[in-house]
Amino acid sequence: MIFQFIRRAVMQGVPLLYGSTGEIITEKSGHLNLGIPGIMYMGAIGGVIGGFFFEQSGANFDLWYIRVLAVLIALFCSLLASCLMGLLYCFLTVSLRANQNVTGLALTTFGVGAGNFFGGSLIKISHADVPTVTLTKTSSCFSAHLKFVDKLAASADAGKCPKILADICSVLFSYSFLAYFSIVIALVAAHVLMKTRTGLTLRAVGENPATADAAGINVNRYKYIATCLGSMIAGLGGLYYIMDYASGVWSSDGFGDRGWLSVALVIFSLWRPNLAIIGSFLFGGLYIVHNYIPDLSMQAQELFKMSPYVMTLLVLIFVSIKEKKEALPPAHLGQNYFREER
Repeated sequence: MIFQFIRRAVMQGVPLLYGSTGEIITEKSGHLNLGIPGIMYMGAIGGVIGGFFFEQSGANFDLWYIRVLAVLIALFCSLLASCLMGLLYCFLTVSLRANQNVTGLALTTFGVGAGNFFGGSLIKISHADVPTVTLTKTSSCFSAHLKFVDKLAASADAGKCPKILADICSVLFSYSFLAYFSIVIALVAAHVLMKTRTGLTLRAVGENPATADAAGINVNRYKYIATCLGSMIAGLGGLYYIMDYASGVWSSDGFGDRGWLSVALVIFSLWRPNLAIIGSFLFGGLYIVHNYIPDLSMQAQELFKMSPYVMTLLVLIFVSIKEKKEALPPAHLGQNYFREER
């Protein structure tokens, strides 16, 4: 059971890792984007729309290049939808200098509402008997994993190999490409932010945009790029959840509070994408651990679901006491930059 729990925790944590990595990149530019839940929602419905119409076209999914094309179409639609949400946020907060907190919350409401609208439209088009859209063929393309894991499991059931070996391989190698890609993106983001000139410039924009502007850095361009890139990464979290974790089943408001967990994870990981890898799997485990505890009351289940937020509060208290510069958010986070006040 412990290996099954670890595997489900990792799968639960992958959307959180995408969301937190995207938000960390955005916040490093000095912008607090509370619209991440709505952006992840739009990334999910964007992929669903692309996959739905491709399946409706009658394409033969027995052909390998059709399966690859299905993945690419869903990925493109997801990235496009989340990028447009990021552009909208940038236009309002960077160009028009609207309040970042209000804009982010409005973006979340808009993203969830738009996602439910388009999802409901797809349900009507498909004439489904239940209020869901199921993309079995496209989902199977996204959830494909290494075949030797299944062979090992079958060998273990037949007594031909140790079961512990099959369980370990299942924990390490039984995930889809988007799960491994989330770890790669987090590690690359950590390297770029801390070890490259581009990352240093981005951090300078988030710490003191006036000084960066005086040094000849195009502050607005960096804010636009960081926010849109962060939004696209976060949108992949929504796509992963629908296509892999939920097996291609879309239902309105079925995403839960995973977007807000991603925002909390940013604080828990101290704005470091590499720490967010561990934090996301920990949050994923805490989010589902109540399912593995027998005879647990409904009240106790809600307490377990609340534990990631409690841990985030404890980290905030610890960081506030220590007051270490590297553990604090960017100095200009949440504040609009007015060049004329430089």
